Amino acid sequence: VLTESGVVRQDIRTSFGGMTPVAEGVTMEIRIRLVDVNAACSPLAGHAIYVWHCDALGRYSIYATDDSNYLRGVGVTDANGEVSFTSIVPACYDGRWPHVHFEVFASIDAAVSGDQSLLISQFALPEKVVAAVYAADPRYAQSVANLGDVSLAGDGVFRDNTAEQIATQTMVMTGDSLAGFVASATVGLA
Repeated sequence: VLTESGVVRQDIRTSFGGMTPVAEGVTMEIRIRLVDVNAACSPLAGHAIYVWHCDALGRYSIYATDDSNYLRGVGVTDANGEVSFTSIVPACYDGRWPHVHFEVFASIDAAVSGDQSLLISQFALPEKVVAAVYAADPRYAQSVANLGDVSLAGDGVFRDNTAEQIATQTMVMTGDSLAGFVASATVGLA
C-alpha cells in the first residue's frame, strides 16, 4: 500500500487510489510526536510515519475489505517532530486490545519506495475512553463484548511489557464522542 499514489495524506477515513469506501465511526485525530532520545529528546523533522488500524467493525481495509484502503496513510513530521491524521476510533476485535499500528521511516521517499523502516510498533488506547465510545455508539456493538474478553495486560502484543512500558505505549485521549477525540503519543528513536 505504501507505494500506491494517494497514500500520503492527513485524512485517512477515506479510501484512495480510485477506491471510494469511507470508514465510519467516532472521529479521532491521531497526533504523534517523534523525538531523538540520544539528543535530549529533540524533535525529529522530515520523518515519515505510516499509520493503520481497523474500522468500527474490527476489519482491516485491504485484508478484510478488498474494495477499500481506508484507515491507512503516511504523514511527514514537521519542525516540531509532529504529524497528525484524521481518523476514527478503532474497534476492539476478538483477542486484541484496541490499538493503532505505526511504522517510522527516515523520509517520505523511504516510506513510499518500500525501503526498510526504522521502527514498527503499536499504540494501545485507554480503556475508559474506548469503553465509553463502544457503549454509546451502535457502530461499535461488537466491541463491547470483545473489550470484556481481553485486557491490556493480557493482550498478545502488550502483555510482555511492564506496567510502566504499557503506560508509555498507551495514547492519551481527550475529547468526547460528539466532538471527537484527540489521541496523542510520543515516540522516541535512538
